[in-house]
Amino acid sequence: MATSPRGKSAPAPLTAVVNAHVVPIDGDPFDGTVVFGGGTITALGADVKVPDGAAVIDAEGKWLLPGFVDAHVHLGTHEEGEGSAGDDTNEMTDPNTAGVRALDAINPYDPGFDDALAGGVTTVNVNPGSGNPIGGLAVAIHTHGRYIEEMLLRSPSGLKSALGENPKRVYGDKKQTPSTRLGTAMVIRKAFMEAQNYMGKADENARDPRLEALAMVLRREIPWRQHAHRADDIATAIRLADEFGYDLVLDHGTEAHLLADVLAERGTPVLIGPLFTTKSKVELRGRSIANPGKLAAAGVEISIITDHPVIPINFLVHQATFAIKEGLDRETALRSITINPAKVLGLAERLGSLAVGKDADVVLWSGDPLDVMQRALQVFIGGREVYRYDPTTRSGVVAARG
Repeated sequence: MATSPRGKSAPAPLTAVVNAHVVPIDGDPFDGTVVFGGGTITALGADVKVPDGAAVIDAEGKWLLPGFVDAHVHLGTHEEGEGSAGDDTNEMTDPNTAGVRALDAINPYDPGFDDALAGGVTTVNVNPGSGNPIGGLAVAIHTHGRYIEEMLLRSPSGLKSALGENPKRVYGDKKQTPSTRLGTAMVIRKAFMEAQNYMGKADENARDPRLEALAMVLRREIPWRQHAHRADDIATAIRLADEFGYDLVLDHGTEAHLLADVLAERGTPVLIGPLFTTKSKVELRGRSIANPGKLAAAGVEISIITDHPVIPINFLVHQATFAIKEGLDRETALRSITINPAKVLGLAERLGSLAVGKDADVVLWSGDPLDVMQRALQVFIGGREVYRYDPTTRSGVVAARG
């Protein structure tokens, strides 16, 4: 499993943001200073002294938060404005494509990455699509870079699977297995049984990318990222996880509130969303912006997702805002787009909150980001400014990649 080292290029400059209203996520907000250099946060607090030689940014009371994290997107694999030529989300030629990697299909020049920065999103998890029962390996990356290795945070970060309508439709139309929910579950069970047999073999030369990916799940090196909307599909996801003993993360969870007590007791996180869609198909009849609040109230750890390009990634924070309107508490709303998805991605020691030693992925906002009238003014990744809003042109300026 690959994770990106810090400081691959020249050290990021020493910078102090002063007179800021700082919202660290883990800890109470305060008015004060955040200092970062060499890619990490070196000091923060109400009475922090500015180090000699530091570049000073006077926030003038503006809000400073960690960069937002969207744990379920298709950035770079389903490119905007490209049509089918830029759509590489699904390898729908076999029900089990566990060995494919989203990493190999990401175009860092997809304009969606610039939109992410404008929305204060500095980290994303790029998933394969949901056309197959087993779709492939996800990857966690930063939202600015010249080529993917510069952006890499964790690879792989999970193995995508889908239950419900999508694989039924894709393979049912092809008149092959699976054409039903029971067929989809069988495909997944068979794949895990084959992986268990593979793990028990003495011959280390007989390698198979699909079985090696599944073995990582069985060894609990990466989570099983389960696309599921309906409550019955969520129950199947739980059943399969119990049978094979892996770490389950629920993606979408449209009807997860119907099993909220079960999920809370198990400690199963739910990546809920996208929330700004219509009830366009049977599986989405239970979609409601009130659902995140219901899950959180039951004790389920939630993250809010856009599924970009289903919902534009710069609307991530707006989904959190509207969820508050419908009952989600404010603190959980902010955690759902910062530290909670960072935990799901195995990156909470580096991302998702402001603390000494964490990556300097910070965003200066004009005000409270949960106010739809506010905007990201400056975005830093690893302590380097990668985005700045220009009020004269009313547009964002993105730093050159590389």
